[in-house]
Amino acid sequence: MSYEIILQALWIIIPAYVANASAVIVGGGKPIDFGKTWKDGRRILGDGKTWRGLFAGTFLGMTSGFGLVVAAKYINASEYAFLGLSDFKGFPLMFVFIFSLCFGALLGDIIESFFKRRIGIERGDDWFVFDQLDFIVGALLLCLFCSVLVQLLNPSEGNWFFGNLSVWHILVLVVVTPFFHFSANWMYRKIRHRA
Repeated sequence: MSYEIILQALWIIIPAYVANASAVIVGGGKPIDFGKTWKDGRRILGDGKTWRGLFAGTFLGMTSGFGLVVAAKYINASEYAFLGLSDFKGFPLMFVFIFSLCFGALLGDIIESFFKRRIGIERGDDWFVFDQLDFIVGALLLCLFCSVLVQLLNPSEGNWFFGNLSVWHILVLVVVTPFFHFSANWMYRKIRHRA
């Protein structure tokens, strides 16, 4: 596996990382489940999943993605073009693919929270592997769905997902993401503890 594959995988997933982290940092306010409980008597999602976190996280993730589109234009026109960094199909399709990565990441996290509540794991308690990979799975699945939809609507576009993400790219994300997740959580707790 080459370092180009690692770099390409991380480049594509940055918007999802930013969306996931931003939802935690700027979240708060009205919970998505409106404080309601499921038939098991537990909260549907909990106070940690809020409308502000969902929309602000998606917006900030997309903003970072647009920055990557601009950066890719210059990088791919330089001596570093061999890195093959994606521009997310450029304008206007970049909106579809970047949105699907960001919103999909947060949707994956929301769905995981639902199942966490069902088995009695409280907000903030770790559910190993699922907590680390829920947003990656959500981002990739929604991006795949949108790529197939774009291809169906315009077959000449091809499938962006399969054109940019191989099994190796996905394997990199599955292996590297838990490490980033643990590191980010550790730093967040340290900063919060000092504040």
